[in-house]
Amino acid sequence: MQFFYWLIFLIAIGIAIFAVQNSSAPLVTIKLLIWRFQTSLVYAILGSIALGILFTLLLWIPRALRASLKSKKSGHEISSGSPPA
Repeated sequence: MQFFYWLIFLIAIGIAIFAVQNSSAPLVTIKLLIWRFQTSLVYAILGSIALGILFTLLLWIPRALRASLKSKKSGHEISSGSPPA
């Protein structure tokens, strides 16, 4: 688990270095249906990364909760001595 934290830390450092180096990047236009946004390329990339992380977490959390509840339920059955269903 500690390896995972170091990996996340190194990725965050890399993203920060990337953002600082590209802070003078030209403006980009983002079009979504009827909206148009003009923003720096750095903000567009960082926003895409943040949305990707958020989307991944939204998909991962329900599965992790189900697995946790399933393991707790199976652990309770083993400790109470009831036969498996």
